[in-house]
This record gives sequence, structure tokens and C-alpha cells, in this order.
Amino acid sequence: MLNTLRNFQVIAAIATAWSISAAAAQAGEVLDRVLSTKTITIAAVPDWPPHSFLNDQGNLDGFDIDVSNDLAKRLGVQVKFVTPAWSIITAGKWEGRWDLAIGGMTPTKERAEKFDFPAVYYYDISVAAIYKDSKLTTIAELDGKTIGVTANTSDMEYLNQRLVIDSPDAPAFDYKFKAGQVKAYEASSTALDDLRLGDGVRLDAVVVSQNYLEKALKSGYPLKQLSDPLYYSPEAVIAERGDKEFYQAIASAFEGMKQDGTLTRLSTKWFGLDMTKAN
Repeated sequence: MLNTLRNFQVIAAIATAWSISAAAAQAGEVLDRVLSTKTITIAAVPDWPPHSFLNDQGNLDGFDIDVSNDLAKRLGVQVKFVTPAWSIITAGKWEGRWDLAIGGMTPTKERAEKFDFPAVYYYDISVAAIYKDSKLTTIAELDGKTIGVTANTSDMEYLNQRLVIDSPDAPAFDYKFKAGQVKAYEASSTALDDLRLGDGVRLDAVVVSQNYLEKALKSGYPLKQLSDPLYYSPEAVIAERGDKEFYQAIASAFEGMKQDGTLTRLSTKWFGLDMTKAN
């Protein structure tokens, strides 16, 4: 069994190396820049624990950072991180400032007009956070309430009831309530800061990633999760449209991460469970 596993890992490594070599021979503009400079520039969000955040040493750390470093290793290049705001990433028109964004974007038909999604690398869980003393007990009670959310996210699309996930293995979902007012924030941390002021002071709830909420609770935020999750969404790495060879190189590297267990290992390290498969 051990020999069989080792043989499989060797074959997977050879296949990945071959695909990268083949891509180098037919490199498009982005892949050519990455391979010629031996550097891939990746956009990451610095305030999204446990995905990407500044650790006690002031360095970027987290699931997305580990994934990025492994990706660069498979491509045979170094990684350089930049930290634009999420709204800047999602606006498109990167103009070569970075090559790839790894920050968990849900593929939608609207986003596919300007972005490619070379790989889905984990599945997120979105929940409703409420103040710890809130009397709300069911999701349906959020009808007509003021709900906070990070702008330009699938959670915002969900609140506005126009989320269309463009992924074949996306779990089905329904809209469980109709918000009275949707308040958009630049970051989830800002939305939760408003919610922590008290029940209904500025917000009645915030729709946010379950992982992010758990980190906030551990940090002492006086909040809690309301009932069951709202929906599950596939989260993808992001590239601007137009470079097929770059797309194929990234897709191949991520397939290698899936096959050899790297994504599962990193997910378990940062989330405590395997979030690389649809629920």
C-alpha cells in the first residue's frame, strides 16, 4: 500500500511538472511574465482570518497564504504578495498589477464576464451573525431587518436575492428571508464592529463567513450565530480573462494539490476540518 501511494505521488508530481513545462512552451502574456521573472504576484486580503491576515510578526499568514506558497512552488517560481482592497480586486482591470487573486471568490455568471476561475479550492459556509443578547431565534425573523454585509461579495448578492452560482457542483440553496435594508461595508470586520455595538443599534445582523465569525467570537466579540447556515458556496482562485495557458497552468497545479492531499491538509490546519469538498 505504501509503495502504491508513493508511486501515485511520483506520477502526480511528474504530470504536474510536464504540464507546467508544456505551458512554458506555449505561454500566454501572463504566464510568460510569471515564468520569465520567476515570480507570481498574488493579491490577498490582509484582514480575512483564517484565510489571510497579518500574524504577530507582521507577516501575511493563513490558509490562502499557504495555498499561494504551494502554488508558487509547483510553478517553480517565487511568490510576491500585494494587498489591495477586495473592492479593487473585484473591479477587474488589474493591468498587470498582480497575476492572480486568492481570496475565495464565488464564481457567478456576472463575474465570469471579466474573470476566469481556474480552480475551486474550498467551499465556504455563510451564516447570519447577531448580537449575543438578541431575541431572534430563527432565520425567518430577519425579514424586514437591517443586515450588514461586505460589499461586492456573494453574501451581498444573496441578501439582494440575485445570487447565481456558476459552478456545476454548487449545493442548492434558497432565500430564507427578505432584508428590509442591506448595508454594505468595505470589510467584514467593520460590519461586525457595528453589530457589536448592540442589538439593533446600527444593525440587526450581519451575513458573513462562518469561519470569520468564529474567529471574531474567539477574539471576544459579543455575538452569536443565528440558527443554521444560510448557504454553501464554492470558492475559486481568480485570474483575468484572456490567457488560456496561464489558466491551464494554475488549474493543473491545483489539481495536483487536490490529488496529493495538500488542500485537505491545509484546510484541516486552518479550519479544523476538510472544507475542500461540497457539503
